Amino acid sequence: MDPTPTPVVLLSGHALGAFEKRLHEEGWRTVGPGEVAMADLAQVRALAHASILPLRQADLEAMPNLGLIHCMGAGYETVDVPWCRARGIEVTNAGDANAELVADYALGMLISAWRNIVVGDRMVREGRWTQVAPREARGPGLKGRRLGIVGFGHIGVACAKRAEPFGLEICWWGPRPKPEARWPRTESLLELATWSDILLVACRANAENRGLISREIIEAVGPEGMILNIARGSVVDEDALILALKDGRLGRAALDVFWEEPSPAARWADVPNTLLTPHAAGLASDASTMIYDRAVENLRLFFAGRAVATPVPSGA
Repeated sequence: MDPTPTPVVLLSGHALGAFEKRLHEEGWRTVGPGEVAMADLAQVRALAHASILPLRQADLEAMPNLGLIHCMGAGYETVDVPWCRARGIEVTNAGDANAELVADYALGMLISAWRNIVVGDRMVREGRWTQVAPREARGPGLKGRRLGIVGFGHIGVACAKRAEPFGLEICWWGPRPKPEARWPRTESLLELATWSDILLVACRANAENRGLISREIIEAVGPEGMILNIARGSVVDEDALILALKDGRLGRAALDVFWEEPSPAARWADVPNTLLTPHAAGLASDASTMIYDRAVENLRLFFAGRAVATPVPSGA
């Protein structure tokens, strides 16, 4: 009898190259994205997927023994979960592995953008600091302001916990009530946006919520308010956001995610009152260990024929 074949894991993105060492330590083989054309795809049992990359059904069908797609981050919007499960392919993600790190970053962005900290930094570096600080560096205080959180999963809850000690009043909205949540939920997204001084977008992305933060929602936040997006670029109508910032219908924005990534610098050159970062919220120096640990955990369980640790929700 032939020995049990060595499990083969396909990596969908070059950014996952550093993950290979961990997989090899487990005794598994890997196929990198540049090796697919030369690989025997019938040997591939699992796919470690960089979830912001496109994933075509035809590519999955070329791997007849594929049984697991593990999304390396929390998002899984590029995976057709019902289609996969109908074909016996389980789908997992990182779950809450980096939720605390993303929430740290989100609060850093919130404070920096609301208090104009980055504006002050530029002022000093550009030699524009005078004895009387220009009005542009004066950001309003946080205590007593209203923070509305769109999406109340691991990251949304972690953001709420961090924001509360700053004296922010917190409310949230998501498509499903969560009786266990200790902060109130509004009946609608529009109600939340109208109530909020700061609207923090932390929901997962899917086909149904493209452009969820629409012109109506942006204008409800208003000329004194701010929108902060750490979810996915597709959730916010970016064109409407830019126009609203330019003509003063929205006060300010802080964005870590964009429609197109990398986002062209020229697109933002004349957009005022913005803090922009390069999809970096989950990229802390110690993030990789947690993300890789979760991936290895799911792969081990799958190859052992056991229930995986973090399956994504059914019907997602």
